[in-house]
Amino acid sequence: MDLGFTEEQEILKKSAHSFLARECPKKLTKELDESETGFSPELWKKMADLGWMGSILPEEYGGSGGNYLDLIILLEEMGYNLLPGPFFSTMVLGALPILRAGTEKQKELYLPLIAGGEKILTMALTEVSGNYDAASVAVKATSAGDGYVINGLKLFVPDAHLADSILCVARTKDGTDPEEGITLFIVDGKAPGVKITLLKTLARDKQTEVAFDQVKVGQDRILGGLDCGWPVVKDALRKAAVAKAAELVGHSQAALEMAVNYAKERVQFGRPIGSFQAIQHYCANMLSDVDSARYITYEAAWMISEGLEAVKQAAMAKAWVGDAARRVTLLAHQIFGAIGFTMEFDIHLYYRRALAGSQAFGDSDYQREIVAKAVGL
Repeated sequence: MDLGFTEEQEILKKSAHSFLARECPKKLTKELDESETGFSPELWKKMADLGWMGSILPEEYGGSGGNYLDLIILLEEMGYNLLPGPFFSTMVLGALPILRAGTEKQKELYLPLIAGGEKILTMALTEVSGNYDAASVAVKATSAGDGYVINGLKLFVPDAHLADSILCVARTKDGTDPEEGITLFIVDGKAPGVKITLLKTLARDKQTEVAFDQVKVGQDRILGGLDCGWPVVKDALRKAAVAKAAELVGHSQAALEMAVNYAKERVQFGRPIGSFQAIQHYCANMLSDVDSARYITYEAAWMISEGLEAVKQAAMAKAWVGDAARRVTLLAHQIFGAIGFTMEFDIHLYYRRALAGSQAFGDSDYQREIVAKAVGL
């Protein structure tokens, strides 16, 4: 296993870092956090022009033929800079499932538009329970003529208010095994019967409630086969968990740097607070968490890029990084003190994102259950 970046990946990381620092300042992030859409079409177009939306897509669909690890590199930089917008939902929750399970016609229809930045996607999975298991899927799709009709409510759907298409996880057959009878449908985000409501969240990210009321969808919009959607969802959740861990690594790295810089500048009792042993140990613990989080994330990402299942590694990464990001951002807050909660400083933005990100796609307890099962318990 070689966790070092290739020359092309090093260039990708450096160029993404400088681009986001220039084009996505915290002022823009705060403005978009407070806006209804949380989205900058101008920034989205610039990202598309750089080829980021096609980074993991094959060349025949307008992409650059990169791999999952390239996406993880981008997501860490996006986490570092708190990039708003639907990149995660489009690429991780939309493009990857279509790339894995789509028919050739579906790939030709959606992937070139995604690569060109012309189409935004998301996935509607969680419901009232907020769980990520098949037993929690209650939204139903019933056969009607040459298609299906979807009814039910999805919660915490990211960026659905912007989405051109929503991958809806629905139950098409009841059985003794809850993982059987799950089907994914590619639903038009503006289809009659689709009602989208923005939710107020701690992180001020754009999570939505999506109500499906007699929403008609054709059989050609089934992704991965009728009643065979759960393996596609599980694969998407595994990749999303590692992708969210990469964002959290970026949050943590930024929080560490901000705290260290503040400790060097803030003077108390006639000396910089960074000269006090307690603050030094805080920063040492933060660095240990950041480095270990990065290594465990990139190990899982490398395995996925190599075509390995990495179920245990993905769950380990999300569990560890979720906890580590909360520890790092909390310690950073303690270094800043109460002033860190004021709008003049940015550390509270990272703290909120770390709290939300640690819950996304399964919290640490959920991920530990996967690890325990993987080791035979």
